[in-house]
Amino acid sequence: MPNQKHQQKTEQTVPVPARDSRQMRRIALAGFTGTVVEFYDLTLYAVAASLVFADVFFPALGPAAGTIASFGTLGVAFVARPVGAMIFGHFGDRLGRKRMLVTTLLLMGGATVVVGAMPTADQIGVAAPILIVLMRIVQGVAAGGELAGAALFSTESAPTARRGFWTMFTSLGGGFSIVLANATLLAVGAGLSDEQFASFGWRIPFLASGLLVVVGLYIRLKMDESPVFEAEATVESDRGGGESKIPFVEAWRHQPRHMLLVAGISIMQAAFTYLGATYFANLGTGQLGLTRNTVLGAGIAGGLCWAFGVVVGATASDRFGRRPVLLTATTGAVVWALMVFSLLESASAAAYLLLLCVTLFFAGLEIGPINVMLSELFDTRYRYTASAFAYNIGLVIGGAVPPLIGASMTAAYGALSFGLFLAFLCLISLLSAIGLPETRGRDLSDVLTSRR
Repeated sequence: MPNQKHQQKTEQTVPVPARDSRQMRRIALAGFTGTVVEFYDLTLYAVAASLVFADVFFPALGPAAGTIASFGTLGVAFVARPVGAMIFGHFGDRLGRKRMLVTTLLLMGGATVVVGAMPTADQIGVAAPILIVLMRIVQGVAAGGELAGAALFSTESAPTARRGFWTMFTSLGGGFSIVLANATLLAVGAGLSDEQFASFGWRIPFLASGLLVVVGLYIRLKMDESPVFEAEATVESDRGGGESKIPFVEAWRHQPRHMLLVAGISIMQAAFTYLGATYFANLGTGQLGLTRNTVLGAGIAGGLCWAFGVVVGATASDRFGRRPVLLTATTGAVVWALMVFSLLESASAAAYLLLLCVTLFFAGLEIGPINVMLSELFDTRYRYTASAFAYNIGLVIGGAVPPLIGASMTAAYGALSFGLFLAFLCLISLLSAIGLPETRGRDLSDVLTSRR
């Protein structure tokens, strides 16, 4: 009898009404603007690292080693992301989603403005690259709690049948930010010489990101807390308990398999996204001899294709399920990875544009269903922590490693070797998609599920 009573409490449910259309529009806008700030800052840094940071912050290393060092600072942010996921996930699961999303926005935007005002290595010597690394750590910590948190906020608030649609707007912020970052650099550089752009022009988009932070902060402060989180807190309070004391430990205790599979499924879209944002840009201006404006213009088109992929993936996942879309995207990615870099080696400007657009479309197609699936997989008590940490582990593997080793691997063993490596990473995502359950339609009002 005591066990039966405990089981009844463990599986207790409460009604969790979805937000109305007006509230959902506000939540969607908040998720969109927050992700715009995050991805704008990350994409801006990635493109600037490809174009000018080797000369600005690592001149003593020479062009080749300086470029590697610039990409290395990208890796620092990725390594910091799981730390941010644990920090913001922990407090997001204990104190609420809204507070953490406001904090991540301020940290990310603030660090980007500081990068825009950073003295160069010629001015302050070795302190410049050290400060850049510190700001990248801050950005990485903030990013670790941003996207997964914004996505689950939308998912927890949306009506069941349209979770993919409403969560899509959080993802769309990433595509729009790729467009915005490249367009801003293109507009700033249009009237400047290469010397002027390297001297001060690249700083303008970084400093301008402060405006995005102000807009995003205003919108996020207007949001109500997630109704599913509020319901969870109510049930736990009625039981005489509270939110999960250590969400990270509880997530690994109850859903370790899902944590590993989410990390695996995240690798492919991270690899394709950040290769498109960094490696493509560097190879275009370096090996292919394309102009900076051509590369930035292609980046704008690529961002639009990424966003189109998100729309297709998210809406299809509402109709056909999350798993079929993920299987389609990852299967296509394995095949595409084997071809793209061999084709890219001697691509014309038009071929470069096409290859970049297809690569980023595949990334968007996968991320469309991922963000809603993250929230549907995990229990409310530790959902923020579990989804953010697992997702960001995948980003470390897919987002940091390929851009860092791409040039050296291609130079030593040929483009096909790098394609095989990338295909292997995509295969991990494909196998993870096969192992994941279908989550479309899961009732998130069952806020205290039986502990799996």
